[in-house]
Amino acid sequence: MNEMISSIVMILVMVAIFYFMLIRPENKRKKQAQEMRNSLAVGDEITTIGGIVGTICAVKANSIVIETGADRVRLELMKWAISSKGVQVAEDEKASESQKSADAKKK
Repeated sequence: MNEMISSIVMILVMVAIFYFMLIRPENKRKKQAQEMRNSLAVGDEITTIGGIVGTICAVKANSIVIETGADRVRLELMKWAISSKGVQVAEDEKASESQKSADAKKK
């Protein structure tokens, strides 16, 4: 009887650990991403999950229209394809930019 209770308690502890370590943080990230996508407005700069960078021209119910590049190409994308607001910079580009700014300060 004692062994059965202890095994049930261990299973409940494992479920709680999985919930707080895996499920809850993922739900928070999904909620933040959905809030960001719902708050998109005309003029915001965005980056898609495919790496396309553009400025929002129109916002529709489930999609947005963005304008990319100097040639002003317009693309209609679904809102779920938006990765982030603003332009993402790769880690190696960040390092080179910080190195350039440090070199400029030395001069």
